Amino acid sequence: MHRFYIDRIQGEIVSLTDTEQLHHLKDVLRLKVNDGVSISDGEGNDYAGVITGIDKRQVEIKVKQVRSANKTSIKLTVACAIPKGSRMDEVIDYLTQLGVECIIPMRTERTVVKLDSAKTEARLKRWQKIAQSAAQQSQRSRIPVIESVARFEDVILSSQDYDLKLIPNLSGERKPIREVVAETRPKDVIVLVGPEGDFTAEEVGLALSQGFIAVSLGDTVLRVATAAIAVAAYIKFTVDS
Repeated sequence: MHRFYIDRIQGEIVSLTDTEQLHHLKDVLRLKVNDGVSISDGEGNDYAGVITGIDKRQVEIKVKQVRSANKTSIKLTVACAIPKGSRMDEVIDYLTQLGVECIIPMRTERTVVKLDSAKTEARLKRWQKIAQSAAQQSQRSRIPVIESVARFEDVILSSQDYDLKLIPNLSGERKPIREVVAETRPKDVIVLVGPEGDFTAEEVGLALSQGFIAVSLGDTVLRVATAAIAVAAYIKFTVDS
């Protein structure tokens, strides 16, 4: 059943007004009155509904019943250094499909991309749209939180509440990620993904001083987007399986 997101689901009749979702429902899927749909508030609450009215500005949906949302045994946050070009779009898309709960675009010492406040706001809005679209495609009941662009130091200092904190990097003493995950079986994890050129020694040192564990993702050097996807997939599939 096709899924759509409505921020506030209250009462027996709700309205879908988001322009992109309206286009998808009417012009792509060509749904009609009396067709069934799945609706969600994006925060894990799912409902079954039926379309009762369609016009240019909105689609009215009658809420029929509450549905059980898929639950995961792990909450995963990925803080990823912003890669060059449009690769962060890919990171957002694929991490959403993999079930990541929170994504933090991150500035590090070696991050090449420099964004002013206007560009940062525009990118954030685009990333949130990408996350919603990817969540819709993958039938997620919860849209991941896309946080504002944050400095590496701020991410580290606000990470006290995670029960496992990982920093994959390319040098120094590291543990294989499979060993760390197998030993801890964590519930709430944050992973830092570094830029092209890796984290600086000072950044790794700061992370270790705040309880992060240095880990290896294998013998090959991965690009930023590949590393983010690989580490998220490994943790999600290992812990949830």
